[in-house]
Amino acid sequence: MSIVGAALTPHPPVLLPEVGHGRERMISATHNAMSQAAGMTAGWNPDVIIIVSPHTVMYEDYFHISPGSEAEGDMSAFGAPQVRIRVNYDAPLRDEIVRRAQSAGLSAGTLGMKDPALDHGVLIPMYFLRKAGICCPVVRIGLSGFSPQEHYHLGMCIAGAASALGRRAAFIASGDMSHKLTRDGPYGFAPEGPVFDRTVAEALSSADFMKILTIDPSLCERAAECGLRSIQIMAGALDGLSVMPRLLSSEGPFGVGYTVAVFDVTGTDETRKFILPWKKAMQEKIRKRRAGEDAWVRLARFSLETYIRSGKKLLQLPDGLPEELIAHAAGAFVSLHLNGRLRGCIGTIEPAYSSVALEIVNNAVSAGVHDPRFPPVRQPELEDLEYSVDVLGRPEPVKARDQLNPKKYGVIVSCGRRRGLLLPDLDGVDTVQQQLEIALAKGRIREDEPYSIERFEVVRHT
Repeated sequence: MSIVGAALTPHPPVLLPEVGHGRERMISATHNAMSQAAGMTAGWNPDVIIIVSPHTVMYEDYFHISPGSEAEGDMSAFGAPQVRIRVNYDAPLRDEIVRRAQSAGLSAGTLGMKDPALDHGVLIPMYFLRKAGICCPVVRIGLSGFSPQEHYHLGMCIAGAASALGRRAAFIASGDMSHKLTRDGPYGFAPEGPVFDRTVAEALSSADFMKILTIDPSLCERAAECGLRSIQIMAGALDGLSVMPRLLSSEGPFGVGYTVAVFDVTGTDETRKFILPWKKAMQEKIRKRRAGEDAWVRLARFSLETYIRSGKKLLQLPDGLPEELIAHAAGAFVSLHLNGRLRGCIGTIEPAYSSVALEIVNNAVSAGVHDPRFPPVRQPELEDLEYSVDVLGRPEPVKARDQLNPKKYGVIVSCGRRRGLLLPDLDGVDTVQQQLEIALAKGRIREDEPYSIERFEVVRHT
């Protein structure tokens, strides 16, 4: 056997009566749908539950799969220590998943355990599954910063491992939707929040996993979602299978989206294999993006790709560069994004070289291999990287906050030798307060310390 069914489940602690103390009635549709999904899962008679959670140990460049033979956790962090669940792990299946993932070139395994306790992304679905009478072993898996394709591919490895060992496996994708649905919610409102939730709900209701794989990364970032990559792994686990999708509920009264969906496996379907169509769609996207790149971005890409492939920086600038690139000096930042997420950003506030071109050449390499927040860019990532180049105007002092605008101006905060800079018009930075808080944190400056503020404009090349 292999995957006998799958479900998407949210994980709001308030969903449990022991935590909600009556507030769970405000999401009664979700509560009823979770009970229904658990009952349907019990009807599949699974040998094992594969559960993926955004709150399990997560690394940017590694899929963590929980080691050991068992684990437990409780809801004491949410005021309900009496809600305690223990699970046994299916170690042979876990080891087979790891073996297949590593053979497929995925960085996955059982290393790097930080906290063995079950997280609430696991506990809440398991609470409903236990009430439905399910007590079988579990395999617990975390997410990563990898691409949708790699998450999907991990799902395929999971299904292959279950089939190889003869397991009837039920897949549980734990994850909430947007966290920015209402102005009075804990994370505020973004117009992209409701758009994201509607887009995902429509895709799930028709099992349109291609839409799940190709959803706009900037939409996801602005919506502040947490469940999409769980769904992408689930989609991979259902690769080549015909399914009957059921969207059981979708609501968000607390400003966070909760969606419950179930997928009954009804057979096989060769048309429901999405890796090759996804690759073709991404290749076309890359072709269009590169065709639209200007000389500033092409130079940044050429510089980093040359360094990653040869280990050497450019010694000579390419011919045919615009006069503006080689006749002027200015500070410049090079930003890298992969799958909609920042992959590196390094720049100079004031020019360190004799031309903007040399500034870009050097900062592109630094963004790719010297940004301390990220591991160095790997050669297989080069094809999918998106670049932007910001050429900085001259900073000017700011006397009052009303002279700032996070969409128009970048900001520099200074306290002694400490400085923090934030570029303008960044996803998720919508207010002056947010901009200053981030810049201060980057400069390691406390808000109660005396600091000066400068603003600057940029010319952004994408």
